Amino acid sequence: MAQKILKMKGISIEFPGVKALDSVDFTMKSGTTHALIGANGAGKSTLMKVLSGSHDHYTGVIEIDGENVQIHSPKDAQAAGIQIVHQEVDTALIPYLTVGENIMLTHTVTKMEKKQLIKWKELHKQASDILAELKIKVSSKKLVSELTLAEKQMILIARTVTSDCQFLILDEPTAPLSHAETNELFRIVRELKAKNVGIIFISHRLPEIFEICEEITIMRNGQLVTHDLLRNTTTNKVVESMLGRELEEQFPSKPSLQGDVMFEVKNVVDSEKLQDISLSVRKGEIVGIAGLVGAGKTELCKALFGETKIVSGEVKLNGKKLRLASPYHAVKEGIALVPEERRKEGVLVSETVVTNLTAASLSAFTRPLSFLNKKAEKAKVLKVIEDLGIKTPSEEARVQNLSGGNQQKIAIGKWLIADAEVYIFDEPTKGVDVGAKRDIFELITALAHKGKAVIYASSELAEIVGVSNRVYVLYDGKVVKELPTQTTSEEELLFYSTGGIKA
Repeated sequence: MAQKILKMKGISIEFPGVKALDSVDFTMKSGTTHALIGANGAGKSTLMKVLSGSHDHYTGVIEIDGENVQIHSPKDAQAAGIQIVHQEVDTALIPYLTVGENIMLTHTVTKMEKKQLIKWKELHKQASDILAELKIKVSSKKLVSELTLAEKQMILIARTVTSDCQFLILDEPTAPLSHAETNELFRIVRELKAKNVGIIFISHRLPEIFEICEEITIMRNGQLVTHDLLRNTTTNKVVESMLGRELEEQFPSKPSLQGDVMFEVKNVVDSEKLQDISLSVRKGEIVGIAGLVGAGKTELCKALFGETKIVSGEVKLNGKKLRLASPYHAVKEGIALVPEERRKEGVLVSETVVTNLTAASLSAFTRPLSFLNKKAEKAKVLKVIEDLGIKTPSEEARVQNLSGGNQQKIAIGKWLIADAEVYIFDEPTKGVDVGAKRDIFELITALAHKGKAVIYASSELAEIVGVSNRVYVLYDGKVVKELPTQTTSEEELLFYSTGGIKA
């Protein structure tokens, strides 16, 4: 099969107050896997949104095999053989439709527009054939609402096979996946590549990039930094190109002085996953919750925040038994949660930076029978923006236009203003670059230094070892081991995370 060559030449785009792309060139061939990386805010997602038709006010030229291609809508991109699977997979699927209906959605809409009858048996047969071809073991008649995140991602990739997809963009595809699910994704990527599909792979997980990709393009501050074969570079060189400086120590020094037990969880059971969970956090301590995808980390975080019901057991803060009937009650008691799905649960994407940062503490800027003190609110927000290094044109910018790392800082910043006692972080560095990760680690460490109780839940075991003082390992909804991180390792945590039992 003849390789097709995709070229983007001199692509520039501006949004109010910011030039997101500045004359960027990007070239790749079909039948290859090409990494596109950069720090949060570098412009990589914006460049791919231009290519996939989400942004139409760009300047520059897009060519396939030397022919100019006009892309000003997702439909234009699809007609040119270009498709994208976004990181937030739920936004692209219809949960109350079946797997088959979602896979064949484009064809169904086309038939409806032409007022043609839809043959449902034939539709499911076609969808099942595609699933079988990609070796995806999901029934075409299963509802999408019943799927895991990994399965939803596979369904979106299967949808691309229904049309003539020549270039597929995968935006942070492995962020929500377990190790086994990632291997399955890579298998599908290799199969598509063998069929002459070009894969553009956006990720912050550098080991995966070196495993699955042949070429790499690095961006910084809306510009192209370098384009090279991966075999010609190293992880450290890639990171230094992303940041524009030498790589510093990733983790700040851990808090060393812990006080009395501040937050206690005893024999907690929920209605779905958690089984007899007990743990404690001292004042000024960072406690890790380690476990693979599906271990129960997110379920534990949500239960402690009052989002899901605790069936039995108790939670205490400073010796007081808490009634966590809802997140409202949790916030009132001084508990804050930075959730895994920041765009769905952590920030109000269509609202401004100032609205988001003060959403959890409006009472601090109002007096009884009075209006919001906008001057005091603005002053506080500007200080938080400066302290956290949030990159935004102004406090009035829409959060949806900011990078993932800056959105995460805002999700954390609103709780800094609220001044909680217990901070729960669920996968806080998901989809965040190495530079922003360091900023987030420093924020979390600073909270502990202020005497806060911090829970850090993550499947990134290196982060657990690097950030926390102690760690509880979860497996299948149970705490299977408690370890001091000073004397443990990633290997030991992985052993217990996979259900290992030492004699």
